[in-house]
Amino acid sequence: MQDFSSYQTFAQEKLGFVFTDPQVFVTALTHRSYVNEHKKSTKEHNERLEFLGDAVLELVVTEYLYGNYGEPEGILTNWRAALVRTESIGAAGAKLGLDQLMRMSRGEKHASSPRARQQILANAFEAVIGAVYLDQGYDVASKFIHDNILSTFDEILASGSWRDPKSRLQEVAQSTEGNTPVYKVLEETGPDHDKMFTLGVFVSGKLKGKGTGPSKQVAQQEAAKAALQSYDKK
Repeated sequence: MQDFSSYQTFAQEKLGFVFTDPQVFVTALTHRSYVNEHKKSTKEHNERLEFLGDAVLELVVTEYLYGNYGEPEGILTNWRAALVRTESIGAAGAKLGLDQLMRMSRGEKHASSPRARQQILANAFEAVIGAVYLDQGYDVASKFIHDNILSTFDEILASGSWRDPKSRLQEVAQSTEGNTPVYKVLEETGPDHDKMFTLGVFVSGKLKGKGTGPSKQVAQQEAAKAALQSYDKK
């Protein structure tokens, strides 16, 4: 019989309740790689719960923004995107300490890049939302999201991080240097079906930031983020 005590202790201390069915919480923290490595003892990973939790998260965030702000749809959409993006929910998962109880294969634990670990934590956080919703109901799931995601909204508004990084960088570059950012491909690696692009963003001929991603568009956004950080340090 599985020992759920560490999971229930974690839930009590971090979430403020224990699960009626602790197995649903364990499943929420079970990565696909763990199932592949323990096929005889473990049958289910967290992807179905992640699917459910993603929907609950989006509903709660949408409900909150709609009910509390009279901004037009475009602004509300951008705010919601900032709240539910991988970086935001991955950070929430890390702050809660979900990595302490994550069940992954040995290889996944040691081979994952920082970006991959962030994605795993983000997926687990959504799966935990799904588990809370199933076990405790909508109101408790909503409180969990308010405590861990919506509590960061004031900071997101103050920093302007909800806005598209390329648009923000263009405004900053034009206001401080009078020039528009230019993006250039610095490197392409990997096979055609799995390429990674590294781009640099230049302002007034000077490299302001680099970004890497599976597409040029993603790499541009990452480069813009890096460039904005360089301006913030001045």
